[in-house]
Amino acid sequence: MTPIQTRTRPVAGQTAQMSRRVAEADISLFTEISGDRNPLHYDPEAAKSSRFGGIVVQGGITSAILNAVVAEELPGPGTVFLNVNWDFKAPVRPGDVITGHVEVLEAREDKPITKLRTWVVRGDGTVVLEGTAVCYTMDLCGNDG
Repeated sequence: MTPIQTRTRPVAGQTAQMSRRVAEADISLFTEISGDRNPLHYDPEAAKSSRFGGIVVQGGITSAILNAVVAEELPGPGTVFLNVNWDFKAPVRPGDVITGHVEVLEAREDKPITKLRTWVVRGDGTVVLEGTAVCYTMDLCGNDG
């Protein structure tokens, strides 16, 4: 069993980010999980004639980078979303590099609950998702607080 390091509570102003390149295979993998077979993700002709002008990845792929930042970086392992409020601002396409960002807005003293500002930026600098999230961080050593 791997010991879990003692962590400090997040404080307002802390930030974290992670990046990844979105692959064409991500669309198929997400479809297997979600069942989302929208033609905007698969049919080049339908997607080209849409306002997006081409294939776009599912929103769940775009927002998933925030799951990674929250679970891996800030607040860190043991963290789950309690509430999210996200606005999708622009499309993400296969091949795009996306960077998920979080900033601690509030950290409760009485419970391991954190409110975050969240946003995802495409490699060209376009904000593709923005909003807030409320997270709960479980103590993986069994001392939820």
